[in-house]
Amino acid sequence: MVVDDHPMWREAVARDLTEAGYLVTAAVGEGVQALRVAPAAAPDVVVLDLQLPDLSGVDVIRGLLATVPGVRILMLSASGEQQDVLDAVKAGANGYLIKSAGRAEFLDAVRRTAEGDAVFTAGLAGLVLGEYRRLAVGPAADDRPQLTDRETEVLRLVAKGLTYRQVADRLVVSHRTVQNHVQNTLGKLQLHNRVELVRYALENGILSTD
Repeated sequence: MVVDDHPMWREAVARDLTEAGYLVTAAVGEGVQALRVAPAAAPDVVVLDLQLPDLSGVDVIRGLLATVPGVRILMLSASGEQQDVLDAVKAGANGYLIKSAGRAEFLDAVRRTAEGDAVFTAGLAGLVLGEYRRLAVGPAADDRPQLTDRETEVLRLVAKGLTYRQVADRLVVSHRTVQNHVQNTLGKLQLHNRVELVRYALENGILSTD
C-alpha cells in the first residue's frame, strides 16, 4: 500500500512496485483515507510519506498498527531531519528512506522491510542516535539484562542494518551462529523481532555513532 499526497510520486512508486512483482492493494493521498481502506486492503507493507495534508505520518503509523495486524511500515520522506526520523521510529515505523534514494535502493528497502528488517537510508541511524540518547529514559544499567560481549557486538551490527550474512562475514562466524546470538538476545531482552532490537539498541546507547 502506498500513501503519498503527491499524485505523480504516488503513481510512480506504485508503478515501480508493480513492475517489480508486488501487488499494490491501495494507493491513496491522505491519512484518513489510508486508515479507512487499510483493513480491507490488508497490506503486508505500507510505503508511507511523513507529510500528509490531513494527518501526520506519526498518527497514520499508530492508526495502521492498531488496525492492520502485523503490517510493516517503511517511511519514504523528503525530510531527513533527526526529529522526524526519531518520531517515526518511536511510533512504530520499521524503516525510514529518503526520497532521493534510487529505484534499486527503494525496492531493496521494501523487500527487506517485508522480511522484517529495520531499514534506514545510510547514516540515518547514526544521525538520530544522539537524540535518542538524550531523550530516552530507560532502565538503569544494573537493571538491564546482561548480554555477552559477542551478543552486544552482534546486536550493534544488526541494529546498523546489516543482514545476518553480512554480520557473519564481518565477525568471521557462521550464519547459524549469528542467528543463535540474535535468538538468545531476543530471549534475554523479551523482544520479538529485529525491529524491536533496533529500538532497544538506539534507546540504550548500544549503537556507536561512527
